[in-house]
Amino acid sequence: MSGAAVRYEASEAFARRMDAEDPLRHFRDEFLFPRHHGEPVIYFVGNSLGLQPRKATPYVLEALKDWETHGVEGHFRGSHPWMPYHELLTEQTARLVGAHPLEVVVMNTLSVNLHLMLVSFYRPSGERRKILIEAGAFPSDQYAVASQVRFHGHTPEDAVLQLSPRPGEETLRTEDILDTLERHGKDIALVLLGNVNYLTGQAFDMATITRAAHRQGCKVGFDLAHAAGNLHLSLHDDGPDFAVWCSYKYLNGGPGTLGGVFVHERHAHDKTLPRFQGWWGHDKQSRFQMGPDFDPIPGAEGWQLSNPPIFQMAALRASMEIFDRATMPALRRKSELLTGYLEFLLDQLPPGFVRSITPRDPKQRGAHLSLRFSKEPRKLLEKLTEQGVLCDFRSPDIIRAAPAPLYVSFLDVYRFAGVLERHARD
Repeated sequence: MSGAAVRYEASEAFARRMDAEDPLRHFRDEFLFPRHHGEPVIYFVGNSLGLQPRKATPYVLEALKDWETHGVEGHFRGSHPWMPYHELLTEQTARLVGAHPLEVVVMNTLSVNLHLMLVSFYRPSGERRKILIEAGAFPSDQYAVASQVRFHGHTPEDAVLQLSPRPGEETLRTEDILDTLERHGKDIALVLLGNVNYLTGQAFDMATITRAAHRQGCKVGFDLAHAAGNLHLSLHDDGPDFAVWCSYKYLNGGPGTLGGVFVHERHAHDKTLPRFQGWWGHDKQSRFQMGPDFDPIPGAEGWQLSNPPIFQMAALRASMEIFDRATMPALRRKSELLTGYLEFLLDQLPPGFVRSITPRDPKQRGAHLSLRFSKEPRKLLEKLTEQGVLCDFRSPDIIRAAPAPLYVSFLDVYRFAGVLERHARD
């Protein structure tokens, strides 16, 4: 199943044929779908909350049984002892984001992790005090950045530099980002971008931006909330200083579950980096000696604060095992086909009914399309829900549709387009 070899067709027979030829089709059966009149919904909101893996319940129950059976000894005994439990996710996470195991850790939630990284990597000094972000960055990122610059005695008006699309355009151009770095690089302490913009679906060229920023002496971080489990990432090779992400969207870890952190290995043994310290980040061999001086674990684990919530990790482990079996290169190939098919079918709808603001180039987008409709999008979303199609809405007029490749089929995409066509002709 190759994108270059596929000629899309607007027919149910074509969608069924694509599903029959899909080498990843069996993974759909490993997830639990909400039901509408007894049938699985068309679930296009994996970019907001992923579906529950079938193994999440038994994995959580396993941890609960160890608690029941062993009490505190569950830290060292049982099916999967809790003391090293987070390490069950380390190698899987490294493969997921294209990193070395030393460079990743699963801990906390995204905004907490972002603040921890900003403590270490936003170090304003003299004229170099600005943080470069997207004007349309996710609000939590904007809040974190504003509060951090205030913490250092600056104001957002003075120390936050925002990237905006050109007049009349919806997304940023890479050349404009690079030009901003060239013109303002000496003033920028940190570049912080969402690798896939939550609103437009635009994916940025991480390697090119990172190299350009580093040439200017800037530190670089990425928010991968909409990229982890979506794009085929190469964090180690692309070289940002850090990245953070959540695990409840494409990674299907459950509502509010733990996030992840990447810290490039060039910082792994730097004990001089300022950081907020906690006992779980202390050297494992001497942790229980309870000494007064913090000795960080080399690598990303050294940023841990507290012992982790095991039940959340158990649910996430169920999904991460699926990703490890499917592999990100294969998922990305299917994702490009699915999103391309959705785009193809939207192009067949009556002119003026819908317009995607997401880049058409697959290399510049993730799995979701952000759609502007001419007919009352809020009411349209309600009608879609009533017919068993789940998407989400972003004010003032965007419906986001995300055919996540682990569990969305080509037939789902075809049926979704059919529902839209009926409404377009009403």
